[in-house]
Amino acid sequence: MVDLYHATRDELISLVVAQRAAHDDLERRCAVQARRITELQATIAELTMQLGVQRTGSADVPAGRGADRRMPGLKPTEAEDRSPAPRRKRKRGYGRKRMAATRQEVHALSACPGCGAPLAGGTIKRTREVIDLPPPRVVVTEHVYLERRCPDCGRRCVPPPGLTGVVSGQGRMGHRLVSLITVLREAARLPYRVIQQVLRTLTGLHMSEGALVAVVQRVADQAKPVIAEITTAIRASPVVHADETGWREAGHNGYVWTFSTPQQQFFVRGNRAKGMLAETVGDDFAGVLVSDFYGVYTGYEGMHQYCWAHLLRDIHEIVEQHPTDAIVQGWAAAVQAIFTQAQAGTVGDQAARWRVRARVETDLRQLCEPWRNAAAAQSGLCKRILRHLDSLFVFVTEPAVPATNNAAERSLRHLVVSRKISGGTRSPRGTAAKMTLASLFGTWQMQGVNPYHACCELLSSPQI
Repeated sequence: MVDLYHATRDELISLVVAQRAAHDDLERRCAVQARRITELQATIAELTMQLGVQRTGSADVPAGRGADRRMPGLKPTEAEDRSPAPRRKRKRGYGRKRMAATRQEVHALSACPGCGAPLAGGTIKRTREVIDLPPPRVVVTEHVYLERRCPDCGRRCVPPPGLTGVVSGQGRMGHRLVSLITVLREAARLPYRVIQQVLRTLTGLHMSEGALVAVVQRVADQAKPVIAEITTAIRASPVVHADETGWREAGHNGYVWTFSTPQQQFFVRGNRAKGMLAETVGDDFAGVLVSDFYGVYTGYEGMHQYCWAHLLRDIHEIVEQHPTDAIVQGWAAAVQAIFTQAQAGTVGDQAARWRVRARVETDLRQLCEPWRNAAAAQSGLCKRILRHLDSLFVFVTEPAVPATNNAAERSLRHLVVSRKISGGTRSPRGTAAKMTLASLFGTWQMQGVNPYHACCELLSSPQI
């Protein structure tokens, strides 16, 4: 190596000439590599488009303003001139379901209409079912407690209340009335003023809005032990669906979280921080969490299944934004085809499922890897897919795990409708009652339980 501090002029000139030659050589090699990269990108784009055509089995790639912009492979296409199949004619009275008769009225003639001869006995010619309701009325029972004095010891004796199963505590609203009000409020989503009108119209009962609020609050307070059991069951479940939506309290924005299983639903209001997830499912949760791609869920360290419905929806948006880009169309079709292949692989023994999972993960990685750092429309989605690839096909090897988070989306629908009607709640206590009743009635619905009868049974249980 030349000592630059003591080198002669000729030596320095020779060194500069050599460096210039090396620099020119590097520029030529970089130009060759740049051309090679361009050629490879073009080849990858062509192969991606061909792969999409091959997997979907159709060469009709959307292009142009008037093309079909639905995501390729999302729904099967049908011919427009295809006429629907004729509807099979059902039997007469198909939609009617006979009910158990509560009482029976026998209609018979006592005399012949022709000659007037008396008639007796007879056989059943036909029956007719009439369904009706008795006139609703309020029953006000005054319980009178007499005090009696023992003639022997002089003790004054008064009977105990003895109203267990009829009314709670010192209240005067019976369990059936309280259950009806709660069902109208939570299951039917009626405002308190409408509940007042219904009760006044049907029964003539006048109740203030504050009394109705107190009735609903009483049910929520009584349900606290049941909510604790629901939380315990969710933490022990092998699969839990999670999602969140906005909820205002006293004019302040917040979020309602839902955690649901096939048998339970639990709702809680808070912020969108990671602590809400850990607080509900607990640190010992060993099941599979099914969710969307929100950042709080991506930090979950346990077994995870991300929602394919959200991913396909984002891919569909990219397709709609680039209707003339054949590369995007082919890539989207290929992703959809891989997902379809994974769905078809959820049958068979465990070993076959694992083989399908390994194959679709490899195919999806090879499909997205070239576009990870490329200047392409699907680059961001490719990064997301590669980042969470291990949690996209858990449903293939775990039969109890679905591919989407639709269960959580459906569980939130009731609260979203309530939010649109009321705009939220006014106080923390009202929010807690709303979340408790939503968890209670949501769980009863999942279990196929009659909410009115279940509410009566809840109020008749030992007081907390």
